[in-house]
Amino acid sequence: MPNTLVLIHGYSDEGNSFAKWHERLKDRYEKTEEICICDYVSLTNEVTIKDLAEGFDLALKARAGLKRNEPFDAIVHSTGMLVIRSWLTTYPKRRDRLKHLIGIAPATFGSPLAKKGRSWIGAVFKGNKDLGPDFLESGDLILDALELASPFTWDLAEKDMLGEVEYYGETSGTPFVHIFCGTEEYGGLRRAVSTPGTDGTVRQAGAGFNVRKIVLDLTKNQSVLDPDKKKGVKRWRLDDWRHNDKPVHLVDGMNHGTILTEPTEELVGLVRDALDVGSASSFKAWLAKANAGKRINKCEELWQQFIVRAYDERNDPITDYNLQLFTEQTDAAGKRVKAFDKNVDVYSKDQSCRAFLVDLKKVPLGSSLWLSVMASSGSTYVYYEGHIADDDATVGQVTSRRTTDAWLDLSGFSKSGRRLPVALHHHTCGIVS
Repeated sequence: MPNTLVLIHGYSDEGNSFAKWHERLKDRYEKTEEICICDYVSLTNEVTIKDLAEGFDLALKARAGLKRNEPFDAIVHSTGMLVIRSWLTTYPKRRDRLKHLIGIAPATFGSPLAKKGRSWIGAVFKGNKDLGPDFLESGDLILDALELASPFTWDLAEKDMLGEVEYYGETSGTPFVHIFCGTEEYGGLRRAVSTPGTDGTVRQAGAGFNVRKIVLDLTKNQSVLDPDKKKGVKRWRLDDWRHNDKPVHLVDGMNHGTILTEPTEELVGLVRDALDVGSASSFKAWLAKANAGKRINKCEELWQQFIVRAYDERNDPITDYNLQLFTEQTDAAGKRVKAFDKNVDVYSKDQSCRAFLVDLKKVPLGSSLWLSVMASSGSTYVYYEGHIADDDATVGQVTSRRTTDAWLDLSGFSKSGRRLPVALHHHTCGIVS
């Protein structure tokens, strides 16, 4: 007997947007009540995603068949992923109730449209249209959390993806995770708001759960490995990949809307099979089937997202900086990898938080590979200084009080056949601090 299925919609949407999925899955259940469609209000400026998570928990308690801690499955769209992940981390003792988590174009690491949604024109097109105290409100606090590189998505990932507690695994106490996202941008007038590497709303590289964390330490007296050492210390920490078996599966020809309202037979079949996964071996078999799909993972691009936080030795944010990739330690014409810093999104409330997006197929790799870290205080009285490191991360000395231009030698990664320090799996997300 299948678990009760809960469907959670995204920002500025309603539960009836899952009508097609409800129709295609209802034959798995004996009673229609075994499919629960959530509805929540997102177009009001006082509500946060944490509020929605609390409301979701209250709804589970009130819902007959779910209030006695029975297991359930969830299919989420867009912001619905942040709602259920926030619920999981807020109420960790209840996480063993969730058995299958299926993301349909999930905003796992936010959306490049969130910043646009807070503008006046965003309020006109997506804001609340009902006359009243919330008229034309666009859900400011939810959009803040949805911005690329927002502290909310960073802190959430630190808890459920990069922390010591296993939230997504192959045991009875964690859900099996399956992620899908389209490859097509919007057509017509909506194409104007589309950005590269997205399904029109969310980035393909920011939908999956396969992540790793990198720490770069250029401070004078500290090391990411041994704070007591003063010299000859390693200046970076490269953590292992987490959740490599939970990448995004790209569905050819679908965008953020059609993947919900016009799902293909193949996609529906994969979701039905995902809901039947009950062991590590069946999950592995499902992954093999999904990877062999006719319209799955056929995208010619190879997107990688880097989410970056920059701060000084006092933990104060560095708001004026840039990262650039070079095939040689020079700024000569043609040596800088322009694709690396072409698409950069800056979090609106704190410019130290940024998201870099790159198509790895456009990154030329040779025997030499360097990362340039440039930072400026904006004043001649305060400046940043990068310090010499060991062979694992060579850093040049400061040549200007206004702008630091520190260099880290990444050549070892290209020489060993690896693409980038955080680019070992396609359509992935790296978190850098």
